[in-house]
Amino acid sequence: MTRSPAPHLLVSDEVSSALAEGRAVVALETTIVVHGLPVPINLEVAAECERVIRAAGAVPATIAVVQGTLRVGLDAPTLERLADPERHSAKLSARDLGLAVATRGDGATTVAGTIAAAHYARIAVMATGGLGGVHRGAQASFDESADLTALSRTPVVVVASGVKSILDIGATLERLDSLGVPVAGFGTDRFPGFYRSDSGFGLDWRLDSPEQAAAAFAAHRHWSPTGFLVANPVDEDRQLDAAVHDEALAAALAHAEALGVSGKDVTPAVLSEFARHTGGASVAVNRDLVVSNASVAGRIAVALAQLGS
Repeated sequence: MTRSPAPHLLVSDEVSSALAEGRAVVALETTIVVHGLPVPINLEVAAECERVIRAAGAVPATIAVVQGTLRVGLDAPTLERLADPERHSAKLSARDLGLAVATRGDGATTVAGTIAAAHYARIAVMATGGLGGVHRGAQASFDESADLTALSRTPVVVVASGVKSILDIGATLERLDSLGVPVAGFGTDRFPGFYRSDSGFGLDWRLDSPEQAAAAFAAHRHWSPTGFLVANPVDEDRQLDAAVHDEALAAALAHAEALGVSGKDVTPAVLSEFARHTGGASVAVNRDLVVSNASVAGRIAVALAQLGS
């Protein structure tokens, strides 16, 4: 590992060399591995995401806080230890990074935490499954993911399959618009609904190649400090059946309401019930789209590096 001048930051030799040489790097979050997907699928997906990023010609940089050090570029054994339930690794948004460092804690980064860490390490592209957003009933609860504000103030390309359908998708799109974050479909003019390729909402902009996406982000950075969302839909032949999706969503939302969960506990509770109700089919879709997003992010990062950005 190569320690940076900042005492709390440790960048892997591979990532450090790639950044110094202007080569493509893609940041990966760790919350999906530590808190999202079930064992052993979580570690399988992590390895597959790194594999497809390398296949695209880029270097993966999996990010987490380990014993108070922000690590950019984790090896497999460290990620496996971090994901051990007995370790009780925290879920770290951007606001939590300093606290985790100061208390020498362990934690997996959310999209917001990963965006902040990636930008700090000079990485311009990240991949995830779905972006966080505005929760249903937010007009009363004010429950809105920090992913949105992090994206609004950090110039990083995020490749995601829209936002999870458990959220208020229309309100999330309006919020991104208000925050000045551009949203473009990758090969589509429809906003993805995570488990479904079309959420029912259209998009003003469509990008049909990694080169076009890289050029759009490079141009965007000339006059805006915000991030950039590339919405990559799950393949139609891999998406969740519409009737199964709607039935599972209604059951999962009712389950969360009955439990009385709130804040950051809502999403895990809903997704767990969603997976149970679909007999694991939603987990398979999640796996497919995360790996697809990593591949697209890798190709965008390569195109961005070729532009010298």
